[in-house]
Amino acid sequence: MPADLAVIGLGHLGLPLVQAAVAAGIDTVGYDTDPRPCAELRAGRTPVEGSLTASEIRRMLSGGFRPTTSAAELGRVRTAVICSPTPLGPDRTVDLTALGDAARALAARLRPHTTVVLESAVPPGTTENFLRPLLEEGSGLTAGRDFHLACSPSRLDPGNRTHTYASTPKVIGGLTSACTESAAAFYGRLTDKVVRARGVREAEMTKVLETNFRHVNIALVNEMAVACHDLGVDLWDVIRCAETKPFGFQPFRPGPGVGGHGVPVDPGCLPYSSRTPGHPLRMVSLAQEINDRMPSYVIQRCATLLNEHGKSVRGARVLLLGVTYKPDSADQEAAPAREIATRLMDMGAQIGYHDPHVLDWRVRERPVPRADSLYEAAAAADLTVLLQQHRTYDLQGLAVKAQLLLDTRGATPAGAAHRL
Repeated sequence: MPADLAVIGLGHLGLPLVQAAVAAGIDTVGYDTDPRPCAELRAGRTPVEGSLTASEIRRMLSGGFRPTTSAAELGRVRTAVICSPTPLGPDRTVDLTALGDAARALAARLRPHTTVVLESAVPPGTTENFLRPLLEEGSGLTAGRDFHLACSPSRLDPGNRTHTYASTPKVIGGLTSACTESAAAFYGRLTDKVVRARGVREAEMTKVLETNFRHVNIALVNEMAVACHDLGVDLWDVIRCAETKPFGFQPFRPGPGVGGHGVPVDPGCLPYSSRTPGHPLRMVSLAQEINDRMPSYVIQRCATLLNEHGKSVRGARVLLLGVTYKPDSADQEAAPAREIATRLMDMGAQIGYHDPHVLDWRVRERPVPRADSLYEAAAAADLTVLLQQHRTYDLQGLAVKAQLLLDTRGATPAGAAHRL
């Protein structure tokens, strides 16, 4: 049966789009080059930690959503949105392997007048220089003439109840003005506001700017955290005061590292750099370097606190609280908790953890003991480290129970714990 929409890539980007489309009454199929997500979804389970609940998936399925492993379905839709993962590779350039696989699967079945949209986070130029040739060569069609091609980078904030899919403006840039309007007509069914970019590259670069803005500002406040600790200044009070300025300032807060799916992208480091030389963004590289150092700084603070209380890291019982990358979510993507746990283990510490959203946690493929009773575990631990401030944590009560508490998020009441 034909569908209005095919979502290609059933991960952290694709599933929220499917959810929004089904809620809007759009007949939707979901395809992934990996058959496992489809099998999980058909069984009513989420294939991605921290994305959708089982009840949400059941509602999607009952609303007509069809996860499929048959690429033939891609040739029977009006709109195809590619949501493939684009992680950083070992050389810190964007890995477009999954995007290429998705493009080839779609190209072999692409029909005239279809609207193809790329939502994956990519460096500017990817839609035109990487995706377009694959679609045209595989289909024999010409983008902008035979089918519409556009980019609309994802703007997801998992777990955010205020800024939902519908209430978050969608940026769209097409290969031609007709491509932009076709994509805008589709997204106009899902979101309250559509923002038209001048072109495809402007839409791609919007995502780069938004992601790098976050990383650069977190890096700044992380450096401030280290400096303020050395100077004996309460950074959290500094931020409280600074955020009263009604212009020219936006508060960011430090932490043990930067997690999440949005990685900082340097558009000067393209996978086809010979076509687009560009210039490296030095500030982005420096921000990444600073943020990458934060887990080491947390370890240093742990060792210092234990030493000040007459204990060594070796043999110390350390309880890590919150191992996800953001509060009130099960998503562990790039969360600093795993690196911190690994380093503490290497130093001989005995690691345990607690997280209301993560029932099984492994480091180096070995299970980490999970605390059943949070307060009993904190009272027994030599050091408790708050890595993520989930809403269910009673931080004031925790500060009373814990022998020694390091708060890397500034979430505990002033004076109740050692803050980052």
